[in-house]
Amino acid sequence: MKCDVLCLRPRADFERAGELAPASLSVLYRSPNDADVPQLFKTASALLIPAVGSKLPPELFPGTSIKFVQVTGAGLDRLDRSALQRLGIAVANVPGGSNRAVAEYAVTAASLLLRRLSWADSEIQAGNYAAFRSRMLADNLSGLENLLVGVVGFGVIGVAVAELFYKMGCRISYYDPIPAANSVAEALSAKSLSLEELLEAADIVTLHVPLIPATHSLIGDRELAKMKPGSILIQASRGGIVDESALAKHLQCGRVGGAVVDVYSTEPPTPDNPLLALFGEARPRLLLTPHIAGVTRQSAAILFRCAWQNLERVLIQKQPPLNRAY
Repeated sequence: MKCDVLCLRPRADFERAGELAPASLSVLYRSPNDADVPQLFKTASALLIPAVGSKLPPELFPGTSIKFVQVTGAGLDRLDRSALQRLGIAVANVPGGSNRAVAEYAVTAASLLLRRLSWADSEIQAGNYAAFRSRMLADNLSGLENLLVGVVGFGVIGVAVAELFYKMGCRISYYDPIPAANSVAEALSAKSLSLEELLEAADIVTLHVPLIPATHSLIGDRELAKMKPGSILIQASRGGIVDESALAKHLQCGRVGGAVVDVYSTEPPTPDNPLLALFGEARPRLLLTPHIAGVTRQSAAILFRCAWQNLERVLIQKQPPLNRAY
């Protein structure tokens, strides 16, 4: 069965967002595990995939008619870059489409942890209203205003996160091996620091780097030990960037004041993931979410619209893709 685009995400995703494929493209929707997918690779001109999911076996691509892969998001770690480059298959993503959603997630999660809102909910339901309210007042809990937020990774997503924290009255520092444009940093009064300096100074550390060899286990036992006591870690980048065993240890002993984790070394996290074994007061200081930091109705519409437009550009207009990653 011939088609322009083989799409490995459900049609319902696009329907919910109000961004169905344009009439100019013939599209077949399949699950990656459907039996006819290898055969469809041989007849489709392009592949459309979500950024999140298991790796696509590189052996699917040789001998196929696919010349272009479009990702409906920024992440590219589902693909074998060297294999696709050898085959001359172009790959494009949609950077920045979920910036606002990730920024909202980071600010909301930080507030939930700082003010112990989900913890309070659990205590009230357990019948501990008066005691926990007294404790919250005695502990003099902080809001966001005037806290130092350390942004690790100052690309388009990191900048969007920094901008929203800045609007909430936070001070901004950042670490990124690639220097930021002066105008961007100046607009936020953001100070560039080494990773060690940032960890030692920041009240909130939020991670927004891609998963590459240089960032694997970027935040491990040594880095967590350098974090300001009581500070909060936001892990909404890619699984594998934070050593989960080390994070569990530092949460359990109370050095790290709280953490929100949206991505995991294995997704879904396995039952033996150390973050699932926290007990006592370490447990309510951890907020777990299922890789949805960048997922809202609004962000999905942007990502899908841009993906379809790029597929039209390549397949119908015969133009080079926008946002080509390689």
